[in-house]
Amino acid sequence: MKAVIIDDENKARSVLRTLIEEDCPEITEIQDASDLVSGVAVIKSFLPDIVFLDIEMPEHSGLEIANFFKDQPIQFQIIFTTAYNQYAIEALKLSAIDYLLKPIDSDELIQAVQKAKKAIEANNITNKLSQIEKTFKQLSLNKIALEVPKGILFVSHEDIILFEADGVYTKVYLKNGKVELISKTLKHFADQLLQKSIFYKPHRSYLINLKYMSQFVKKDGYHIVLENNKTIPVARDKKEEFLDLVRRIF
Repeated sequence: MKAVIIDDENKARSVLRTLIEEDCPEITEIQDASDLVSGVAVIKSFLPDIVFLDIEMPEHSGLEIANFFKDQPIQFQIIFTTAYNQYAIEALKLSAIDYLLKPIDSDELIQAVQKAKKAIEANNITNKLSQIEKTFKQLSLNKIALEVPKGILFVSHEDIILFEADGVYTKVYLKNGKVELISKTLKHFADQLLQKSIFYKPHRSYLINLKYMSQFVKKDGYHIVLENNKTIPVARDKKEEFLDLVRRIF
């Protein structure tokens, strides 16, 4: 069998290649790539049986591979190599896609390769990419992806109290008391959640979850106090809109 390793970290590619060479003799040829675009090019020319695909990479996430194979038959098995949290792992399970959690365990690698081999021998290669798209579209209906240094957190809309602009970053205040600093602008989240009526932007620097409002204070201007005791200013040009919103909803 032939395999392709796609991972932006040179050390990760090297370690995985060594593990495959030592523990998976059925894989006789290996090529690799440092990003998704070049990886797709390798896949189309090399025609591997298995693709070991990292999820968290610059420019393009491994999950975006579906975008590069529109209307094309998929002739390879995907095994994700990921540092994702439990939400993503559960999502991958739902799609019946194999994954290896970093740091990769040799026994788990052997099991994943054997599973892929059986599927190949049984001519059971299906378009798993459409399943990935379907699963993550369903996930996006009530969750949002927060890119953190160790991977991506999939957080329920219900568990977000507010977003606060911090230059080109955004602070995300969660129900569990944690605050995540995300390297995306507030506009990124405001645009993404535009159709979610539970979120409202009372000020250019804040996007709040209306569910967590506890008070509206008319003192030194207008302010909203949230359940985590965070006080959010209401911009002057937003005052009437906000009051109208409160009258209609509450």
